Amino acid sequence: MTTSVSVPEKHTPTTDSLIRPVSLLSSIEKRGASLPTDDDLVDETEEQLSWTKSIFRRKQTFSRDPDAIATRRSVFDDPGLAQYYWPNKDYENLQRFDPTARWTYREERALVRKLDWRIMLTAAIGFSALNLDRSNISQANSDNFLQNLELTTDGNHPDFNLGNTVFLLAFLCAELPSQLVSKRIGPDRWIPAQICLWSFVSLSQFWLTGRTSFLVCRALLGVLQGGFIPDLILYLSYFYTKTELPMRLALFWMTENFVAILASFIAYGVLHMDGVAGIAGWRWLFIIEGILTLLIGIFCFFNMPPSPTQTKAWFRPKGWFTEREEIIMVNRVLRDDPTKGDMHNREGLTLRRLWKAVCDYDLWPIYILGLMFGIPNSPPSTYLTLLLTNIGFNTFDTNLLTIPSLAIGIVTMFWITLVSESVNERTIVSMMMDLWTLPFLVALYALPSNPNPWVFFAVATGLLSYPYTHPIQVGWCSRNAGAVASRTVNASLYNMFVQVSGIVSAQIYVASDAPRYQRGNRTLIIICCVNIFILYPATKAYYIWRNRQRAKVWDTMTTEERAHYLSTTKDVGNRRLDFRFAH
Repeated sequence: MTTSVSVPEKHTPTTDSLIRPVSLLSSIEKRGASLPTDDDLVDETEEQLSWTKSIFRRKQTFSRDPDAIATRRSVFDDPGLAQYYWPNKDYENLQRFDPTARWTYREERALVRKLDWRIMLTAAIGFSALNLDRSNISQANSDNFLQNLELTTDGNHPDFNLGNTVFLLAFLCAELPSQLVSKRIGPDRWIPAQICLWSFVSLSQFWLTGRTSFLVCRALLGVLQGGFIPDLILYLSYFYTKTELPMRLALFWMTENFVAILASFIAYGVLHMDGVAGIAGWRWLFIIEGILTLLIGIFCFFNMPPSPTQTKAWFRPKGWFTEREEIIMVNRVLRDDPTKGDMHNREGLTLRRLWKAVCDYDLWPIYILGLMFGIPNSPPSTYLTLLLTNIGFNTFDTNLLTIPSLAIGIVTMFWITLVSESVNERTIVSMMMDLWTLPFLVALYALPSNPNPWVFFAVATGLLSYPYTHPIQVGWCSRNAGAVASRTVNASLYNMFVQVSGIVSAQIYVASDAPRYQRGNRTLIIICCVNIFILYPATKAYYIWRNRQRAKVWDTMTTEERAHYLSTTKDVGNRRLDFRFAH
């Protein structure tokens, strides 16, 4: 077993305690079958649908009978242990929970496609709003933004560093509070509200007057955008299984590159409006993109239902899913991870649960990786437009020259996620990002003091085309957290360490080291080597050791001893003996 759940509050399953329809697949009903038995279930190790199989072994994957049962075997099929994994009595989808439910591959594929168009697409559009409003500061920087606001006098942009640090500190401080709000009022309400609120701040940058207003706006944007990504991951986990979510998270970060490419084209056009109505081009950029993301926020308010069984609303009286589809959604998610029935989607986190999640030392290795893995790439990425401008490219060419690395980055990110899924490996695959980066950092460090602009561009593009492994590590952290209550907090803590990474990165390229930043690049090379040769191998070794510790105890227990442990233990989530850490 790889998942666990806390013991529900004296809620023993009975046939009277649930509205339990006999949810048999239609094709089997037509063949005259009665109640299903566990002989028709699919073992998890026997059948795992994945993008790798779908793309590279499509014929083999889809040659099975589409009307065969696709229901995975789970703890709910063990009469002796099922009661310890039963959903909480306040679980919002309890009326559709039915351990006897069976469904076909045809039904499951159709449902997942529907989820992708209804749920995933809306979430991806919301994520695009975040990326659009986060990237416009870099594009404004390629115009006369800093000079117009008198944020610098020596050409080395110290105020730009300060603005980045203020934003990241505010983002960092807002992570956990945002999660508390999200769990209390529901991510379906909080996510659209966040988008609308930060859009107002983003478009208000049209009226920036100087250093103070610049720093205030950066702080407000950080506060309102902090926690958005963990909120979105929590929301998607209500609809997708653990094997479906990582690739969709990777698609999220691929859309980040798509949006960055789109933003470069938008900036190229909007910055040409410089002087229209006597207004600078960067001001037009802020207000136009702010209005666009505000419209996205309003769209999300009407297209993010609270849960699989709560899609009906006054403007959507029939809902999105049939009763049959709701039964399949709820049961396949709970079979995959019974802990998702542990809390209501509008149930706030207690301080005790919050503190337990913070003190979960088994996730600290992943937090340390979150702090360190992105540092080698961050300064060159943040300063790319400035570096290209300083080396001789004009404002408009600079925005277009950022596109190749973004486009290649989409391909490398998709590739690395397929590799991770194919080999079911996280630690070594995540390390590939730093392995890619190291030779390009060495090349950047070795360039002459006045390099050919196109040679510099080629090296920088290669460096920034790295396979981004952040989606893999986000899913890894969520998987190793164990329980829903912990998962939301641990995802925020991981993201907080990633934001601290950004704060550290912002201090590596300093004014005294400009314009080539040789000392900074030397520091980045050292950090990259530490990641590759120490941190990632140590993390893998730690989780192997922890799993072996658990196995020594759990594997020697009889069925009766396991049942006694599950009925009496106060361990929850990844603290339980039946939990195994992914690595």
